[in-house]
This record gives sequence, C-alpha cells and structure tokens, in this order.
Amino acid sequence: MRSIKQPGPSAAERIQWVEARGRAFSFTLQAGLPLLEAARRGFAAEGFAGGVLNFGRGALGPFAYVMPALSKTGENAAFYSDTYRPEGVTRTKLGSMTLGMRDGAPFFHCHGLWTEADGKASGGHMLPDETVVAEPFEVQAFGIDGAMFTAEPDPETNFKLFGPVSAASTGARTTSRAFAMRLRPNQDFAACLEEFCRVHGIASAKIHGGVGSTIGARFTHGGVTEPFATELAITAGAIALGASGELEATLDVALVDYTGDLAEGRLVRGDNPVLMTMELVLEALA
Repeated sequence: MRSIKQPGPSAAERIQWVEARGRAFSFTLQAGLPLLEAARRGFAAEGFAGGVLNFGRGALGPFAYVMPALSKTGENAAFYSDTYRPEGVTRTKLGSMTLGMRDGAPFFHCHGLWTEADGKASGGHMLPDETVVAEPFEVQAFGIDGAMFTAEPDPETNFKLFGPVSAASTGARTTSRAFAMRLRPNQDFAACLEEFCRVHGIASAKIHGGVGSTIGARFTHGGVTEPFATELAITAGAIALGASGELEATLDVALVDYTGDLAEGRLVRGDNPVLMTMELVLEALA
C-alpha cells in the first residue's frame, strides 16, 4: 500500500477517538454571515458547541480557498497553495465541514467542490475568516455532546490539526451513540474504520462529516488519482456487514489533487491510505 514519509515520529495510537452522544438535524445557513458564524449559530440553536456537517448546492461570496500543494520547505510532507479569491458568487456542488475550536475560539475545517462565477470548476480547503454565505442554503448536520474537535499541534505531520477531545456536556438533546474520530496517516481509510467497529462491537454505522486527505485515490469505477496530495470530502459513508459476513466500509468521496484535477466516486477498500488526517463522526446504528 502507498505511504508517505511524515516529518515527525508516528504516534502509537493510530485512531484518535472520543465516545460521545449525538443527533442528526438540518438547518439553513444565514446569508450575509461569515460561513464560520453561520455554522456556529446553526449548531448552537440545537444546543451543540460543535460537530460535523455536509452540504450540496449553496452560494458563497466573498470566498477564499487554498488547494493542496507540494511542500516548498520540506517541513511538511505536503502543504497548501497560495490563497485564491474568485470574484462574484461561487456555487458549491458539495462539501463537508468539521466545526470545533482553535486557540479558544470557534473554527472549522471544510473541503468541497464548486463552480466559480467565471465557470471554472474547482475545489479545495475553504478559509473560515474570508468566506461569507451569499444566499441561504440548507446543510445536514450532526452535533456531538461530550466531545469536541480541537486544533492542536501534531508532531507527526508538523501541522496544527483537529482531533477529538473530551468535553463537558452542553445538555443538548441526543439520540445516538457516536464517536468523534481522527485517523492518522499511512493507514487504509476503510480498513481502520472496519477494525474500529469490530473492536467496539458495532455491527452497523453511518459516517457524518468527513474532512481530510488520502494519498491519491483508487476508485471502484476504475478511476485513479495519481498525485499524492489531495483535499477530500466524504459525501456518503457507512460500515455494515457485507456479502462475506464481514464488516465492510463504503466510502463515497470527492477530492481535488495538487494539480487541480477533480475526482468523485467510491473508494476501493484496502487501497486508499490517509495522507495527513481524516476527521469524521461515526454514528453507531446497532
């Protein structure tokens, strides 16, 4: 399986996780607000301080983003491009967000695909401090209670990355057992989720959110992304018993690589290792 050498030592625990409670709900992002504040308000209205969300068609403007890029200094295995600020209104196709805390304040990690006002199709990593909701649009959210994604220095990748930590309950109404998770580099995306569910006695689970990167990508439709640095959003995901009687993860994703090429589809199990990180919430259904 493909692997990329990271600049720092590997942590012994390859899945960072916190068990919590959660609930799925939807809300509408308010036009004229920064995307970060619009998301924060939507979770707060349901009693949650953070969680994850997914969205389809929406409108953003002003809008700023970066794409994956090669590292210029060697201090990281890969890095970010310069910032892009397309004019006019950008129309999103899809996206996934993790809402948590960084330096004591709300922050998000958000990847997606979109079409810019000039017709250019693109994707990448949205910048929370420069992105504004241009028109109201609905998102599908999952709030977590008892855990919070918090940005902390990660010696292995030499980035400051979101990871789940235990948090005091906000008293929000919840319906499900949930696990806030961060997958570390150089392990197969599907395999580590399947093993996690086996160990924790989870026979069926749904993935909410899903923001991260893989080392290129191999899709079940035969498509291949060769450039190793990607920015990826999960569009749908589940873990359930397959035809073999064993747990199998189905992971539908969309990504942009460092050359600017876009790709979508279902990942091949066993052949898609994590590059830097993968954040998600796993809702136990059984």
